[in-house]
Amino acid sequence: MKQGKVWLVGAGPGDTGLLTLKGKEVLEQADVVLYDKLVGTGILNMIPDSAQKMNVGKCAGNHTMPQTEINLLLLSEAQKGNHVVRLKGGDPFLFGRGGEELELLKKHHIPFEIVPGVTSAVSVPAYAGIPVTHRNYASSVHIITGHKKADENNFLDFTVLSQLEGTLVFLMGLSALDNICSGLVQAGKSSDTPAAILEQGTTAHQRRVVADLKTLPEKAKQANIQAPAIIVIGNVCTLTEQFAWAEQRPLGQSRIIVTRPRQLISSFSKKLRDLGADVIELPAIRTEEIVENPALDYQLQHLHQVHWLVFTSASGVTVFLQRLKAQHIDIRTLAHLKFAAIGRATQKAIEAYGIFTDYIPEIYNAEALAQGLVQHVKQGETVLLPRAMEGTPCLTEILESHNISYIDLPIYRTVYETPVPCSLENVDAVAFTSASTVRGFCNAMQNQSFTHLRAYCIGNQTADEAKKLGFVNCIIAKEATIDSLVQIIVETETAKKERI
Repeated sequence: MKQGKVWLVGAGPGDTGLLTLKGKEVLEQADVVLYDKLVGTGILNMIPDSAQKMNVGKCAGNHTMPQTEINLLLLSEAQKGNHVVRLKGGDPFLFGRGGEELELLKKHHIPFEIVPGVTSAVSVPAYAGIPVTHRNYASSVHIITGHKKADENNFLDFTVLSQLEGTLVFLMGLSALDNICSGLVQAGKSSDTPAAILEQGTTAHQRRVVADLKTLPEKAKQANIQAPAIIVIGNVCTLTEQFAWAEQRPLGQSRIIVTRPRQLISSFSKKLRDLGADVIELPAIRTEEIVENPALDYQLQHLHQVHWLVFTSASGVTVFLQRLKAQHIDIRTLAHLKFAAIGRATQKAIEAYGIFTDYIPEIYNAEALAQGLVQHVKQGETVLLPRAMEGTPCLTEILESHNISYIDLPIYRTVYETPVPCSLENVDAVAFTSASTVRGFCNAMQNQSFTHLRAYCIGNQTADEAKKLGFVNCIIAKEATIDSLVQIIVETETAKKERI
């Protein structure tokens, strides 16, 4: 049996991009993951499907699992020989009770590692344009817990805190905001000291209220500030208007779910994140090669009998040409064939093998592809269609109606994923790249309303499926490409932000 081990991993403040490379590497190798409430959905979706996931999150007045039970669970899972990740919001050693969890592991000689995380105490102010230190304003920063134990009354020494010259950052202090502000003033700190409260920092829905010690509690109530939120006190708060940047990005106030298959999701997500979006990756489908496929093996041995090789997806290209290689068939066997692709992404997948396409339709959908083939395929030529088992009948119906010979060859199937459940309450939009991603997403999010979400769709067929399954606001890309989909997302989200 392999040696069990525990990693305490800091997940950062919320923005998926702020998870460290070491944290991501450890997470992807986990057998068991115990995660907290504040860990973002995007990070949770990095957990491998094979790992056991346990929500042990705690929030004020609601503990999913007491700390002592969490400690025992870490021990017992490690003793089983598992690689256990304790995934915590922020940094595990900054008010994360990481030290308490290690004590029991050390006592029982369980090996462990600490993977520090980006703490909200510094990153959340940074995303609000507040540097916690600045040579003209503050030469020190003091991080204080605003959360008291049940048996504590005066848990903060306001006399000491009021005399500090630097920036004060209170974590988990929203419920004690009145007490913190009044306590500092009563201890001698000026009531007009700049102060801010920052809600959901580093996410698309981050908000800030900037005032002073005297007025901050009332202004926070008026704005209905909710947890998670941190309090920053000091002259550096006045810099927020000058340095605020996160919300000013084109997609800086948009939380968007991306539903592409896992192997295709990264480049699309990066384009959106580079524009400031808070991206949640929820791969709704995956493509799976049909391994036992005698029909495919037969066609690979009889390619001389066909004249056109027509691909309707990049996945089809990969499966077909990898199978060709696995059968030890020289790619030069394809030299007599003409190639067609449904769109640019499929065209690029073909060209990656050094093959240029002979035809690609102006409109990237199955109907346009079929109509184009009608014009290009000569009398007596046969078309081979390696595609999904669930391929649209539109393509073959048009070929049949024009008496074009074809071989419909299923080589992969679409499998619906079961992503980590995600609340849609704070989501703005979902991006769909096919009708099957719409179906997969709706299957995974059963019993949740979609009426408030904008559905960005790569084409008309995708939009039709979205409308059929309950989406009211469907926006269609001008072209059926990822770049065009990104463009319509930026245009729509920017216009929405300008109206607010």
